[in-house]
Amino acid sequence: MSSQGDGERDGGGFEFAADGDLTESGTHSSEAELDSSATTQGTAGELGAEPQEFTVTEAEAGKRLDALLAERFAYHSRMNLRRAIHAGGTLVDGRSVRSAFRVRPGQRVLVHLPPMPREGPIPEDIPLEILYEDEHFAAINKPPAMVVHPGRGHWKGTLTAAMAHHFQTLSDAGGAIRPGVVHRLDRDTTGVIVIAKSNRAHFELAQQFEERVTEKEYLAIVVGAPEYDRDMIDQPIGVHPYQREKMAIRANHESSKPAKTFYEVIERFAGFALVRAMPKTGRTHQIRVHLAHLGYPVLCDKQYGGRSRITRGELARDLSSDPMNEPPLLDRHALHAFRLTIAHPITGESLTIEAPLPADMTETLAALRQLRPRVRPGR
Repeated sequence: MSSQGDGERDGGGFEFAADGDLTESGTHSSEAELDSSATTQGTAGELGAEPQEFTVTEAEAGKRLDALLAERFAYHSRMNLRRAIHAGGTLVDGRSVRSAFRVRPGQRVLVHLPPMPREGPIPEDIPLEILYEDEHFAAINKPPAMVVHPGRGHWKGTLTAAMAHHFQTLSDAGGAIRPGVVHRLDRDTTGVIVIAKSNRAHFELAQQFEERVTEKEYLAIVVGAPEYDRDMIDQPIGVHPYQREKMAIRANHESSKPAKTFYEVIERFAGFALVRAMPKTGRTHQIRVHLAHLGYPVLCDKQYGGRSRITRGELARDLSSDPMNEPPLLDRHALHAFRLTIAHPITGESLTIEAPLPADMTETLAALRQLRPRVRPGR
């Protein structure tokens, strides 16, 4: 099943993922910690009944077994996968190995995955900004620093926990730990996200994402100013060859898929720009990877731009300021899901839902307009 959006990928079942959990790196621990650190995902002695089996590819050669499993089974944290290995739940060519075992091409891996949580998220009284709501679905303005649903070490403070508190009914088509979730936004991406209250609404919304008939518009502040006022980026995206939590432009690789993003420059400043991005396909981290590929990474995108914060003094080029002791204007990637157009899942009516720009991006733009001179458009 295909998907659509800013780095959206097929999350399995009827959920379409955007920018999401692949960015959350697994937790590391020593072998001695495995027996003593239990989580809601299960303990070392609690293994899934149905094993998963696969063959190691050439591209996976030399990887640690725990890292390889974390790549292939992204909804499980590395900690819990290591517990499964330590408990004897993983065999390579029929024999038990350690988490640090490095695999070779052609080896057969059989793994009993640790069970996912048996119950849905525990409701938490977390404030939500609801942009639209009726009896069938709702749209929420997701804040930064919030993962959409539990997974990979994030079991509290999730959007699904907040939804379980605020809404009486949510669809269960996506599974117990993802009630109502049709698509996702990255942990630090803000903006419009829709959730389904019934399975019928869930299926209808999911089909729109699958068929790529939704229209999405993101706003991003980027480092540098793109040469063209508008253009289509048409570059395939696959798994990064060395860093499992990242994606990369990769042609002719088994993990690569076609990816297209249309962008348009809204404002240009000295050294920065405000860009509108409209993904035409749906790959993990698509907008962030494509803009970084052009040489204009999203501001404060540590994964693809190298820095995670910026201060007013840095924008002002104030040599007397101390960036480490000055509060940041922005300390997460400046990407916002601004507008989403969908057909109502029951009536078919066209709906356009907008989320106002968050305070940190608004303040950063105000500082740019004050401190950085506007630049004449290119071509």
